[in-house]
Amino acid sequence: MGDNKKTSFSILMFPWLAHGHITPFLELAKKLAERNFVIYFCSTPINLNFIKPKLSPKHLRSICLVELQLSSEFLDLPPHYHTTNGLPPHLMSTLKKALDMAAPYFLTLLKNLTPNLLLYDFIQPWAATLASSLNIPAVHFTTSSAATTCFFFHLVKKPYDTEWPPPITNLQDCLKFKALEKFVRDIYITSTSNHNNDMSDMNRFTQSFEQSSFGLIFVKTFRELEGKYLDYLSLLLDKRIVPTGPLVHDDDDDDDISIKDDEYDEDGTKIIEWLNNKERSSTVFMCFGSEYFLSKEEREEIAHGLELSQVNFIWVIRFPLGEKIELEKELPKGFLQRTKDKGIIVEGWAPQRKILRHESIGGFVSHCGWSSVMEGLKYRVPIIAMPMHLDQPINAKVVEEVGVGLEVKRNKLNDGLDRDEIAKVIKQVVLEKMSENVRKKVKDMSDLINKINEELIDRVVDELKSVLTI
Repeated sequence: MGDNKKTSFSILMFPWLAHGHITPFLELAKKLAERNFVIYFCSTPINLNFIKPKLSPKHLRSICLVELQLSSEFLDLPPHYHTTNGLPPHLMSTLKKALDMAAPYFLTLLKNLTPNLLLYDFIQPWAATLASSLNIPAVHFTTSSAATTCFFFHLVKKPYDTEWPPPITNLQDCLKFKALEKFVRDIYITSTSNHNNDMSDMNRFTQSFEQSSFGLIFVKTFRELEGKYLDYLSLLLDKRIVPTGPLVHDDDDDDDISIKDDEYDEDGTKIIEWLNNKERSSTVFMCFGSEYFLSKEEREEIAHGLELSQVNFIWVIRFPLGEKIELEKELPKGFLQRTKDKGIIVEGWAPQRKILRHESIGGFVSHCGWSSVMEGLKYRVPIIAMPMHLDQPINAKVVEEVGVGLEVKRNKLNDGLDRDEIAKVIKQVVLEKMSENVRKKVKDMSDLINKINEELIDRVVDELKSVLTI
């Protein structure tokens, strides 16, 4: 490593404007910065405000935050909505359009920064095109699971196959999940009948992979978790697929601390003090990410399920930014009073990693966003999978397949949540003897992650240096 200074390279990182994408890009940026890469990290000002507190002075010496300004001139999208965090769902397509309109500004950034490489995300494949026009190579980094990517590329490349190949046969069952089936149907429809000349999600997805330079794709995963999906993806795309590892925050990094409920202090001390009084592995932590907002019916079933399980809980509930909500009116009558000794409800954000690390946590009720799955594994917490939309049903399938959690099955009549099923699975994972196998599997996976983390990053570095010195 003595010649690092002679071989330093600059990389412009450009993730999609979602925390679930920004965070793994940022973790990879830190790892590369520690290995003598210069990183330009590009996002909107509101996202950079979220990022900056997460960077130590040593990282800020090698990671430069670069503002991408989105125009609000033609779109009613104020700056606090230049992120998916808290974005009302009906504005998601507007945010994508605003990002597309920022392409000329991004081209100027490329010209001024002249990085050796662009590392980009799937929503903005045009970024790779712009880089290519300046002879800057661009490599795609997907923060989704390899299984998810396999699922969609199989549908794209083999749409008429009724029998899926053995490596991913189990993913065919995911189409039974109505929310995912609708999502797949919608993106296929918009890709063939787009009257607004907007780029469809399917086109964005496929182009972003196809345009990746050097026949190289980075994926946030590891072989022991998704080996068969990595192999099938390489076959489908005819590209080298390099896993980066889970890219979870190091334990000595600051947590994401932005709790909006005044009842809880900003570093989560009161929550941790509350957990300190609970027995080991007696409590579930429940959170559904930054982009999904539960319906009233879903909140009702989850609340009743928690109550029926009789398990201690911390439940993070989120509403779209700007909505004025009286929490008591959004939950079953008397729920807060009846469960005041059993649970804590946090509106907004909670220090997720700090909570998952606590010995009193015995289960993670998760939507199965891929970053949340990785955090559950790292901190040895069995996952109670409750997928809601997008790639989450596929990730939940991986969780069950490798034995690190159990899925809450949907009501077969209407695909809705069922309180009795929720209570049953929570009790199975937290209270019953059958959970011992799951706990052992999660522990083994956590030990493996700690062992292979740096090895995988070193391989990423080797790949980057290899292609950049050609």
